[in-house]
Amino acid sequence: MIFITDYSTRKPSNQVKELVNDNIRFPQVLVIGPDGEQLGVMSSRDAQVKANSYELDLYCVAPQAKPPVCKILNYSKFRFEQQKKAKFAKKNQHIVEIKEVQLTPQIGVHDLETKVRAATKFLEAGNKVKVGVRYRGRQMTHLEVGEEVMNKFISMVSEISTIEKKPSMDGRWLVAILAPKKK
Repeated sequence: MIFITDYSTRKPSNQVKELVNDNIRFPQVLVIGPDGEQLGVMSSRDAQVKANSYELDLYCVAPQAKPPVCKILNYSKFRFEQQKKAKFAKKNQHIVEIKEVQLTPQIGVHDLETKVRAATKFLEAGNKVKVGVRYRGRQMTHLEVGEEVMNKFISMVSEISTIEKKPSMDGRWLVAILAPKKK
């Protein structure tokens, strides 16, 4: 059996080509030398020749500018530094999570203190806390009891938190969102 593959029907790759060396196709470019000095406006071909004389690459740093700005640099070293910065930034970012604390209108004092300790841990770790008071059955007729519990909870954690979303009803839930105070 013979398989014939027609490579002409393949789609071109959608990779964005970096504007480096021969990929720069602007008629005129502003060239910055390897030491940061401006070499002036010249054709992209002349700029490429100038970069080759330094044995470095020509990289377009601002293609939207008029005229586009190109810099003479070691492109592989530049790319390595960019990847290193991106990896460092990703490593040091902190993703804020929303932790949830659920209360009931008839919660006991010690249970409330336990929930406050849990919320305090979450807030000190830099996370937001969603506080919810759940109403069941006939508790819906006395919403003020749950509001008192919510206000008491918020006052207990007010030293380390700010109210991001005030308490509001969401179905059978009274919900508020607390954020940690800025240091």
